[in-house]
Amino acid sequence: MEYEKLFTPMNIGKVQIKNRIVMAPMLMGFGRFDGCPTEKMMNYYEERAKGGVGLIITEITRVNDMHGATAFAQLSMSRDENTEAFKELADRIHRHGCKVFVQLHHPGRQNMGLLMGTVPLSIAMDRAFPFYQKALYKVVPAGKKLMQHHLVPKVYAPSVCERSYFADSDMRAFSKKQIEALINQFADAAVRVKKSGADGVELHAAHGYLIQQFLSPNTNKRTDEYGGSLENRMRFLLNIIKKIRERCGDFPIVVRLSVDECYSFIGKPGKGYTLSQGVEMAKRLEQAGVDAIDVSSAAYDTFNYWLEPSSFECGWRKYMAKAVKEAVSVPVLAANLIRSPEQAEEQLEEGIQDFVSLGRPNIADPQWANKVKEGRQEDIKRCICCLYCIESMQNNAYKGTHGRCSVNPKIGREEIQLKKNGGGRKVIVAGAGPAGLMSAQLLGERGFDVTVLEKSDKAGGQLLLAADSQYKKKITWCIEDLLTACKKSGVEIKYNTPAEKELIQKYKPYAVIIACGGEAAVPSSVKGSERAYTSTDILSNSVSLKGKTVAVIGSGMTGLETAEKLAKDNKVYVIEMAGEIAPGTWMQHRDDILARIKDDVSFLTNYELTQIDGRGVVLRRSDKRQTKCLPCDAVVFAVGVKSNNKLYGECKDAFENVFCVGDSSRPGRIAQATGSAFEAVLKID
Repeated sequence: MEYEKLFTPMNIGKVQIKNRIVMAPMLMGFGRFDGCPTEKMMNYYEERAKGGVGLIITEITRVNDMHGATAFAQLSMSRDENTEAFKELADRIHRHGCKVFVQLHHPGRQNMGLLMGTVPLSIAMDRAFPFYQKALYKVVPAGKKLMQHHLVPKVYAPSVCERSYFADSDMRAFSKKQIEALINQFADAAVRVKKSGADGVELHAAHGYLIQQFLSPNTNKRTDEYGGSLENRMRFLLNIIKKIRERCGDFPIVVRLSVDECYSFIGKPGKGYTLSQGVEMAKRLEQAGVDAIDVSSAAYDTFNYWLEPSSFECGWRKYMAKAVKEAVSVPVLAANLIRSPEQAEEQLEEGIQDFVSLGRPNIADPQWANKVKEGRQEDIKRCICCLYCIESMQNNAYKGTHGRCSVNPKIGREEIQLKKNGGGRKVIVAGAGPAGLMSAQLLGERGFDVTVLEKSDKAGGQLLLAADSQYKKKITWCIEDLLTACKKSGVEIKYNTPAEKELIQKYKPYAVIIACGGEAAVPSSVKGSERAYTSTDILSNSVSLKGKTVAVIGSGMTGLETAEKLAKDNKVYVIEMAGEIAPGTWMQHRDDILARIKDDVSFLTNYELTQIDGRGVVLRRSDKRQTKCLPCDAVVFAVGVKSNNKLYGECKDAFENVFCVGDSSRPGRIAQATGSAFEAVLKID
């Protein structure tokens, strides 16, 4: 397929973009307390510029230190010193023919009380005391507990309204004087962006942050000139645009706009605003002189409708961008869950949008654009929509580190170059799951002679359990892409070949990678546990149950996915020891699957399984005060994975270089599997 549109230049304002591929803004946590880019951040962005994108829009960049920070480690344009610091980043991006816009942002009610007024102090302390950062992150967990109990300062918002589903912060309303000051701070930041040598700014009026909070009748309850009618609700944004124009001239301005808050998708029609009003906002923004509209949707309250999990169809929301494109004459950017160059070209050809925004795809594969341009689209490592990037970023922000990617273990380590010193030395990899295949691919690229021994007739390991679900198909892209990469790097894969010590010895390997994965755990402490099935039995289709009453033990994602499959033909109960369903599970995954199964599955929380007998299961309340008998025909354990590391025990002293990776080492997610493989490959000389 030819990708003529995708690689045709187009202007945003006076700035020509060399192609239609935009790296969308995504916070990953590579910044500093003072908002200046770190070497790690510059490496990260430059790698994507090298990869061929036409435009990079930076992560959320604050304009106010006192109440406008949304993370400990984000970019800032709130002070003049940030201008000088950003110049190097802009220069490094420009070096590769790529343009850079800076996304200006304020979190509003999405803020954390811990950050209210503390950023200037942290900046000063960090400069004065080298140990401050480590000390801060040690006390942050206590701060999180204070936030959970609302014992931290209130955050600022257009008005007092319901708490955000995600941040859950108490809030106070901006005064008119504060609003006017903030408008000037946005303009001040834009001036600094221009002085830094960047090519434009994007105003973040999407995803439930402050500017969108002003736009929405759900979060803007003001009764002055900044609230009420659409004209009034848009006044804050339009005044920012006017002020930037006055001070920056024809410097390009893009607005990222949620054109539909998507409350109807979660069963709350009539709340917030919908597409028709979003299109009207876009028209007024064009009239105000913006140079492009970056079409997005939803807010954190409707999280899954702007940052989709794997269950969503590619391109499902392209109709929103099309509606805006038909209403305005300025360029339209949009993400639209684009996962292939064919889809990108098609949506450009159809006139749905002018630029394709690839956020997560550029995290997964920084060479996405170059691979397409060079006719190597089959080599793209596709984003599998697992959401680990944002989940890890949010969790790691409290630890002083950054976001990760399931399919790209080099995130945050872009400076690392693999040694090409394999010299044909033999390496055996036991297991063709994600950890084994990642190890094999990287070792093949290093020049080792790699053979993978896989006991089954196909690759994938535990990920194959997802292949049967219509909602998890994208997860298997990980294996498909690793297999392609392994083939390109000369890796041999032997199927139906169990890895045994004696067989491995015949190869006389220089190194051995044990990646035998794990298996579903069965708690032997439960009386009658031998009567039960495991989630693997159900998800692999080795056991089929119909017309039964089934108790699924455990409500993690595996338990919920098992329940979803069983519920098609059975009456299903999910039993959970904790007081909530899916404890510790990233909320987007939980919300996604619960929306599908809530009417088909019964849930029992605060109950522990103690016995399985011929009648069903015996449950005990977590407080030990009550037992309950639940009649059922079958029991399925979904209580985790135990490592299959027997082979490692047999091999660790038999060969010079032996490494255990993935679930064989420690049960975890795809990111842990590929990450441990990357670490092991780096250790092999």
